[in-house]
Parts: sequence; structure tokens; C-alpha cells
Amino acid sequence: QVQLVESGGGLVQAGGSLRLSCAASGSTVGIIVMGWYRQAPGTQRDLVATLTTSGNTKYVDSVNGRFTISRDNAKNTVYLQMNSLKPEDTAVYVCSVRTVFKDYWGQGTQVTVSS
Repeated sequence: QVQLVESGGGLVQAGGSLRLSCAASGSTVGIIVMGWYRQAPGTQRDLVATLTTSGNTKYVDSVNGRFTISRDNAKNTVYLQMNSLKPEDTAVYVCSVRTVFKDYWGQGTQVTVSS
């Protein structure tokens, strides 16, 4: 089992920045991919960014150049640095990890960007 604890969400004005953190604990040795998804009210959960253990990153087009995903292997923590935030980035951001056995999801952290 892998447990995920997210932090760093909040309210920010458009153009501002936030950094989300997701600390993984438990059976972390089998993690293959760590990532962030988001879900706005009335919409489906969508991929934001992923980072593989080999360092490959993937971003949804709408955040490319503004968001950066990174990982601290020693702390088993994945980060999402979000710059130049826009009102349309408002959503619940959910951390996810993929292991060789299954996917795990965090509880989510709210990000609200005011115009």
C-alpha cells in the first residue's frame, strides 16, 4: 500500500504562483510514475503532469511552460510548481502514483485562482 498526503493548495490571484507537494509513504519502492491530475466542478478528472522514475515528464498542453513537476527521491515527494496561474486552473488537484501493482490517489487539494 502507498499513502499520499498532499499540501500547498490555496487561493491566489491570477498571475500568481503556488507549489503543491505530495508525500508518498508505505510501499514506495515499486513506484513507476508520479503525477498530478485536476478536476473542476462538473468536469472529469484530467491529467496535468506526470514524472517517471527515469525522469521523463509529460504535461497537458494548457499548462506547458507554466507548470513544472519535480521529485525529491530522498523524501518520496513529488512537487508541482504552478506559475502564471489563470482562473481556468481552478480545480481540485489530486496526486497519483502508479506502481507495478496498482494506482494510488490522494485526497486532493483545492486550488482557486481569482481574476
